[in-house]
Amino acid sequence: MKRKFSFFFCLLVTLLSAQQLVLAQQKYTSFTPGKIWKDDKGVHINAHGGGIVEYKGTYYWFGEHKVEGGKGNTAQVGVHCYSSKDLYNWKDEGISLAVSDDLKSDIAKGCILERPKVVYNKKTKKFVMWFHLELLGKSYEAARAGVAVADKPTGPYTFIKSYRPNAGKMPFYAEGTPDAEKVNCEKPANKSDGFFCRDLPGGQMARDMTVFVDDDGKAYHVFSSEENFTLHLAELSPDYLSHTGKFIRIYVGQQTEAPALFKKNGIYYMVGSGCTGWAPNPARWFKATSIWGPWTFMGNPCEGPGANITYGGQSTHVLPAPGKKGEFIFMADKWEPKNAIDGRYLWLPIKFEGEKIKINWQDEWDLNTFDK
Repeated sequence: MKRKFSFFFCLLVTLLSAQQLVLAQQKYTSFTPGKIWKDDKGVHINAHGGGIVEYKGTYYWFGEHKVEGGKGNTAQVGVHCYSSKDLYNWKDEGISLAVSDDLKSDIAKGCILERPKVVYNKKTKKFVMWFHLELLGKSYEAARAGVAVADKPTGPYTFIKSYRPNAGKMPFYAEGTPDAEKVNCEKPANKSDGFFCRDLPGGQMARDMTVFVDDDGKAYHVFSSEENFTLHLAELSPDYLSHTGKFIRIYVGQQTEAPALFKKNGIYYMVGSGCTGWAPNPARWFKATSIWGPWTFMGNPCEGPGANITYGGQSTHVLPAPGKKGEFIFMADKWEPKNAIDGRYLWLPIKFEGEKIKINWQDEWDLNTFDK
């Protein structure tokens, strides 16, 4: 009896293992926004608040690695990386930037490390990662930008530094900017100006963020600043590892976060959100003919049921659609603050009507939608 039991037990284990292998090797041929999205190991992709960089025909997705329970929204592991050839199916490449066990490190385990974005510098041949960083045990008062660098897209990334950008620097103003729109620290005109002047000596607050590389290879860091009341768009140095001191303020006093920047036919577009904590709100978009503005607020790009809450999500990145010139994918996160690891991803196609963008919900879609 023992031998028969052992045989059937081993057979059961073999069948279960085979079933798990089949599930792990499931191939996707479409996007299903808001549904569980598994990697090559059959595990829900763990790359929240993320961004994607393409290098030599492969896409690399970087995002916050979340854990279950009360510590889920702090950095207990680091930044996770996945790779893909088709955007549907993703290979787990492991942790590209690990938090430190040294409690004195800026990126100590338990800090808040959000919205990692990686860009490739063609001149230095380095991969540069920027992220929003809050120091261990300091809640959201540090409001720093952190930067790390690697020789290959998957890492490992070496942490360099964190700081508040553009200390002692005043904003750049495009020609013709009215004096009334310029900061006067002797007499701040509004609450946001007051926060800017308060932080001028030590550098401006940097929270929700993205990084954008223009056609000429120059890179820009866009981040929520001034207690999240105003966006800053700041030029990065040629090596992408620091700020030059040139920056502008966008939509002053309107509490914008979650910026995602892209460009089409010489027009700059940016999608963001309001500030309502973890709760979703209407998306907002802007456009400009120059990276230095003026940037014009254009309203909510989302349409239809759920548009007033961005279908339950929040913008994180806009990705050029592969093989579809001039077409783009809107990437958003559906946050689950009580169980962060269960956060879902909302990817939707962006449609253009002239220079106007529109986003509509789809239960399921694939890249062929851009051909219709």
